[in-house]
Amino acid sequence: MGYGRVGGTPSTARSTVTIAPTSPAAVDDIVRAAAAAGAEWKRASVAARVAALGAVADGLDAAADDLVPIAQRETHLAEARLRGELRRTTFQLRMFGEMLEDGAWFDARIDHADPQWPMGAPRPDLRRVLEPIGPVLVFAASNFPFAFSVAGGDTASALAAGNAVVLKAHHGHPELSAATAAVVEGALRGAGAPDGVFAIIYGTDAGVRALQAPAVKAAAFTGSVTGGRALFDIAQARPEPIPFFGELGSTNPAFVTRRAADRDPAALAADYLASVTGSAGQLCTKPGVILVPAGSELLAALGGQQLPAATPLLNDGIEQGYRAAVARTAAVDGVRTIAGTVSEDESAPVVFATTAERLAAEMDTLMAEMFGPAALVVAYEDEADLVDIARRLEGQLTATVFAEPDDEIAAALVPVLAEKAGRVLWNQWPTGVSVTWAQQHGGPYPATTAVGTTSVGMAAISRFLRPVAYQNLPDALLPDALKEANPLRIPRRVDGELVLP
Repeated sequence: MGYGRVGGTPSTARSTVTIAPTSPAAVDDIVRAAAAAGAEWKRASVAARVAALGAVADGLDAAADDLVPIAQRETHLAEARLRGELRRTTFQLRMFGEMLEDGAWFDARIDHADPQWPMGAPRPDLRRVLEPIGPVLVFAASNFPFAFSVAGGDTASALAAGNAVVLKAHHGHPELSAATAAVVEGALRGAGAPDGVFAIIYGTDAGVRALQAPAVKAAAFTGSVTGGRALFDIAQARPEPIPFFGELGSTNPAFVTRRAADRDPAALAADYLASVTGSAGQLCTKPGVILVPAGSELLAALGGQQLPAATPLLNDGIEQGYRAAVARTAAVDGVRTIAGTVSEDESAPVVFATTAERLAAEMDTLMAEMFGPAALVVAYEDEADLVDIARRLEGQLTATVFAEPDDEIAAALVPVLAEKAGRVLWNQWPTGVSVTWAQQHGGPYPATTAVGTTSVGMAAISRFLRPVAYQNLPDALLPDALKEANPLRIPRRVDGELVLP
């Protein structure tokens, strides 16, 4: 989600509260407590986990009038945006509870013993199920102070999977982090969850120490490529490397065919720039680059839009990073400003323009994420240029196509974009990531460090589960999900056939 979103170099928080970094000894105690609590939590019933997630959601809803003003002060985000984000946060907590009750997430598989197994040797009794991976370290993000922070999707999915969570607070909203953590801890305690199943730590050094702790078995991160890659390398350099699920940077390019550009250029331009400048451009799915036909009315319309006034960004580090990224783009030969201004004193919205030829020559600079309210419009001469540019892309969270269904270039473009991005959109903007069963919020590196996973949606739970197979065990010693009588009444694949309860 751009420069300075989390992890990396601390920046000055706009808060009236200073919270001391968690000491090394305290980090060690918290991780030990998480390991002990996790050993108990993974044995908790599905009903107990559902009740705990619901209690956290209820607690956050009840505390909204206290939490939202703190978030406004520390992040400069609008009240309506923050209340909507909090609703999303509690919605996803409850939705994970609904998913737990469904039971399909166990992915339970039973192969009974078969002395006539065709491979030429008898098949033993084998039973496979997904189990909690172990204590999870979550690095909170700055730009979603509720949905990707203390009680966000990483925390919700890790708890739902049966793991303890150690949450490294983001330095951009420390007071909100503490207040939210108090709600979460109180709700879990009230629901009967073991002490230590959730805890919060503060400070970059504390986060690194927790990441290196042997008891931590996985980590999740949302933030910059620089910060995320540094933490990923630490996770892989441990004596026991662990999965590191990092969502890093993405430019989310949009490709507009000639016929789509001619449909309603004024409306398309207005909607595009609304997507770019919403939340001051501080969204990981902001479509930062748009490719449009040279000489089109759309190109003119994009340069004629009235942009919003400059507003403070989330924190000083993000403001500095935004201005540096804008300056780098502006300095590229062949790039001109068509709307807004480049300012050294404020984080003003700005729209640049260049050609497909210049983009191809300067991909590293011009396709780099500008985390904030900036965009680059790229004019192409031939629609074949769209496919050529798509093939040159690094991994992206999203890629968008604006086209007519029978546009010949679309049939060639979509498969290429599917190789480059985790979510391919048709005639819609990528900002606004719905929490659903089918959502995919991830993509090839550097969009993420784990291309096969998502950090949004119900499939996010799979990050924090690991498969275990049991061979020839007595029924009484098997997990309930694998017992012959199916006491959990869950869907299972038995001898290759899906069996519903």
